[in-house]
Amino acid sequence: MMIRSFVAIDLSDSIRHALLGVVEQMRNRIPRDSVRWTNVSGIHLTLKFLGDVAEDDLPRIKEILTQVGQRHDHFTLTVGGVGCFPNAKRPRVVWVGVEEETGHLTALQRDVDESLGALGFEPEERGFQPHLTLGRTRRDVNSRDQGRLGETVATAGVGQFGQMYVEAFRLMRSELRPSGAVYSTLALFTLGAAQ
Repeated sequence: MMIRSFVAIDLSDSIRHALLGVVEQMRNRIPRDSVRWTNVSGIHLTLKFLGDVAEDDLPRIKEILTQVGQRHDHFTLTVGGVGCFPNAKRPRVVWVGVEEETGHLTALQRDVDESLGALGFEPEERGFQPHLTLGRTRRDVNSRDQGRLGETVATAGVGQFGQMYVEAFRLMRSELRPSGAVYSTLALFTLGAAQ
């Protein structure tokens, strides 16, 4: 059996609440039906997307991720600011930024990426840009509405709205359903200094 999975940091309730406020603010200022908003309860900070994984491979993945967790210290994330990928002129993804000044987050992501490479998972080609995806523009959105969306995001003035202490990360399962993806935790990995 194949399991669609990824490695991620789960968010605190206070950060989720703040994200809900940003989504509501954006939803009220942009053209109707131009964005497919992410369910805030499912937003997470992805460290690595694995794709379809054979169930038999999960024990080895968990073993590797346990070792990764033991090599890293806990840290604090700062969440805030909004933006678009690839840019505000042609927005495809609306995101909230994530910052971590000590380098612990980037080191953890790199270790996850490189360690799982030993099992054949391709390393990420793009540099790690930590963010939380709020929504994606709909495929049929016209260029005028797309431009208005980008302008709204660029002028939103959303500052920092929270910090979050990170003690662990997770191996997650993603089940695609007509109503959207449903996420569940396959395993939790505690960071070394938090044990």
